Amino acid sequence: MKYGLLTYDENRKFFNVGDNIQSLAAKQFLPQVDVYLNRERLGNYKGERVKLIMNGWFTHNIHNWVPSNDIDPVFVSFHMNNTAAPFMLSEKGISYLKQHQPIGCRDQFTADTLNEKGIEAYFTGCLTLTLDSYKVDDSEREDKVYIVDPLYNYPRPEKVFYNPKITVKNILNGKAFQLGKKNKHLKNFISKELLKKAEFINQEPPSNTYSDEQKFQMAEDLLNKYARARMVITSRIHCALPCLALGTPVIFVNGFDSFVDSCRFDGILELFNRIDINSQTGDFTSNFGLEGKVDANTNIKNLEKHHDLANALKKTVKEALS
Repeated sequence: MKYGLLTYDENRKFFNVGDNIQSLAAKQFLPQVDVYLNRERLGNYKGERVKLIMNGWFTHNIHNWVPSNDIDPVFVSFHMNNTAAPFMLSEKGISYLKQHQPIGCRDQFTADTLNEKGIEAYFTGCLTLTLDSYKVDDSEREDKVYIVDPLYNYPRPEKVFYNPKITVKNILNGKAFQLGKKNKHLKNFISKELLKKAEFINQEPPSNTYSDEQKFQMAEDLLNKYARARMVITSRIHCALPCLALGTPVIFVNGFDSFVDSCRFDGILELFNRIDINSQTGDFTSNFGLEGKVDANTNIKNLEKHHDLANALKKTVKEALS
């Protein structure tokens, strides 16, 4: 049996290193990687039968679903986004998923959506919760706070001015005039000193710049950074979830108001120390008793609710690959 690992298409301007982090979570269970398979072109694969862990977001290329019969899928931490579900759950798509049920789902939304179609599905959480293989001893921790893509769903230049058509649209809908909103809202709950002292990290680097090998190395480097951090503040679930596995204190900043975004979090948000923000007003609440603002002296402990999910995932994947 050969073993495959997911790779990903790039956006025109950037790509998401979080995808590669998800693949690293799968890779740690494989005896070897024989072939790299692009998530958006799984239907095109022809060759020797290959076992593939099907974790993460599916799919941007709705017209190339379902995967090839030469792929033996392991469905854990599978997310079917609400934008893709109507197309993926065609008669052909439902039949395919029923062949491979039960489907382990990253979020409760996906599990509920599949169950409604008569597909046996259950909530597993995300495979990145098993990345404790990158954990280091606390003696190796540094006095560093990383702020990783906070409120990245807010208007930002690279999205507002993505291309001429979208630029015009964002001028007309007013988003082009809201580029200062993110910094304004961050200052409501993070001290000025910490905003100055912390290291900001962007998990969406420029596209058409890095090879797949470099992307995976970039993902490894980020995991090694997060493993040694004193604290991480982020709106990226594929930063926050790995931090739980790494034992790194993490605050998830939730300012999402779109169902396309929020459906991904169903069953996941409960795992985090969280700051929830009203994206219109900037008002916020926390679920960990935050008084004042997060600053350099803030000490938090993770909720430690993820261990049962992580242990069950490890067991499921190991049994599926044996």
